[in-house]
Amino acid sequence: MEKKHSVPIELVRSALAGSIRQNIDIERLLEESGLAYLKVMLNDSACHKRVSLDDFGVLLRAMWIHLGDESCGFLGRPLKIGTFGMMCHAIITSGNLRRALLRSARYIGLMSDDLTLELKESGTEARLLIHLDNPHQLDESFIVTSIFVIWIRLSCWLIDKPMMLERINFRFAKPSYPDEFPRMFPCPHGFSQAENSVVFSRYLLALPIQQNPETLLPFLSHAPESLLTQFREDVSMTGQVKRLLLNRHGMQTELENMSFEAIAEELHMTTHTVRRRLKDEGSSFQEIKDSLRCDRAQHLLQEHDFSIQDIAQQLGFSESAAFARAFKKWTGFSPGAYRQQTV
Repeated sequence: MEKKHSVPIELVRSALAGSIRQNIDIERLLEESGLAYLKVMLNDSACHKRVSLDDFGVLLRAMWIHLGDESCGFLGRPLKIGTFGMMCHAIITSGNLRRALLRSARYIGLMSDDLTLELKESGTEARLLIHLDNPHQLDESFIVTSIFVIWIRLSCWLIDKPMMLERINFRFAKPSYPDEFPRMFPCPHGFSQAENSVVFSRYLLALPIQQNPETLLPFLSHAPESLLTQFREDVSMTGQVKRLLLNRHGMQTELENMSFEAIAEELHMTTHTVRRRLKDEGSSFQEIKDSLRCDRAQHLLQEHDFSIQDIAQQLGFSESAAFARAFKKWTGFSPGAYRQQTV
């Protein structure tokens, strides 16, 4: 089964944690949903097979209906069926993505005591944080990853444009299926971090909402499972190019020498086609490379005692002054000021 059309059984086990805590008869739930074949896979701890996204969607819908809870039993108070839909009605007239995210955060805050969303802005970056109290101390990899998938895919739908993610961090430890994350989120990942957060370019927040109450109705007819079942590869051109470059992220020299022509060849497309599709998505090859260099620079400034000159050389700059100018353009801070504020 193709990975981009399926999820690992380990993720399914994580999704069922809330139902198991409430003593739901999982075998009966699977039988009634036409998914009886999953019983053997779930009961075999050594099984590492995959489940189709269609079947995963059926299972999610069955859990929500059985529990009366769109959080799958992970929160202290259920998110009643329809919560997501009403939130979308509340944000569809927001005007731009910033107001939509702020409204969605306020809405979720009213519905739950255990889950809050927070939007922070600094320099050229925007950061969406997920605060989860995890009242039942369950494996939170599914619920946190799900919320990120939903909010990122929802944001892309609202502005009718793919979002180029800079990096994403998770509080939970690296799960047994780490290879899934680069496909879902084409950006650097961190596990066992201090916060759950996804970082993207701040300019996206000002983009206007392209949807309206009329387009919302058909969207909601298959949501939120239509979003959740996008535990799959980001097939946008931006995502594909970024994944190719990410394979060289730890090898800065190779990254810098990776030409646009070579990327197009790996994608089996002409440079004209790749450039046009990136432009349609509001992106460019240089912007994607810069986002990776910026992330690498921030990591080196935060985690290492390298001098600015050393970091500039590692990133392929001929002199520290050129690196400093580029870094300030990317983040709004000089390298020294950025390092000082993150100490």
